[in-house]
Amino acid sequence: MFGKRSYQADSFSKHRAGKATSRQKRSFRDHATAAKRTERSMKRPENSPPIGSTLTSAIITLCVGPEQRLFAAHEDILVISPFFAAACRGQFMESHAKRINLPEEQPEIFSSVLEYLYKGDYYPALSYNKRRDTWELEDSANAAQRGIEPTIYCNAVGGPILKDTVVYCTAERYGLDELKRLALRKQGLQSGVQVSTILASARYAYANTPDNDSKMRAHYLALIIRSRATFKRSGTMQLEMEVGGKLFFDLFVAMVNHMDDISTITRSPR
Repeated sequence: MFGKRSYQADSFSKHRAGKATSRQKRSFRDHATAAKRTERSMKRPENSPPIGSTLTSAIITLCVGPEQRLFAAHEDILVISPFFAAACRGQFMESHAKRINLPEEQPEIFSSVLEYLYKGDYYPALSYNKRRDTWELEDSANAAQRGIEPTIYCNAVGGPILKDTVVYCTAERYGLDELKRLALRKQGLQSGVQVSTILASARYAYANTPDNDSKMRAHYLALIIRSRATFKRSGTMQLEMEVGGKLFFDLFVAMVNHMDDISTITRSPR
């Protein structure tokens, strides 16, 4: 998966910014909405209603999670996703009603996916601070006071992992490439995350992305390499490495490539 290369994914602590008292900013939503229109035009089913009929298309009920929490969405919004386009054509649709069951999905994550499909972003929203030339998350300065956590409890893991990682993996499953890009950028703005949470999230990403994924997996490898002084002192890291898995083989390859890059730079004539 990993050839020789350098790693440039955003760090969990890099680019962290507080709120400015006066700012000029443009929303990531503008770009996301334009890209979403492109996805919609390229991936719409042949027999679906025209784009302008979004708010008058059929209402689909979605039954999410083991507790069967109910959501409702317009069909023309759902078919932006190839997964739901197939479902709305009848592959997974119950015959007696326009209803799709998603028993393995987490309601909190599906709510974020649905918010993205309608608005081009999900909470906390991403915005660009032109004055500071940085990307920021909505309410980032007051996240602790408002109880905004970067993690969610994942039943499959049995503990907390980073929400944006789960959103990324869900977007992979639903065929929403723009949502994957958005989730990856948001995750790069997180900071102060515990080593155990990062490693659990990395394992989740490896378990829920294809082997040719070059974004989220590389993001975690780059993060561990940059923060190696912290990780090498971690008892959790030691235990995880003893368990092993593809994550740590890829990490070994990435570390070797990193060392080769440093060696090449050192030997290069100035």
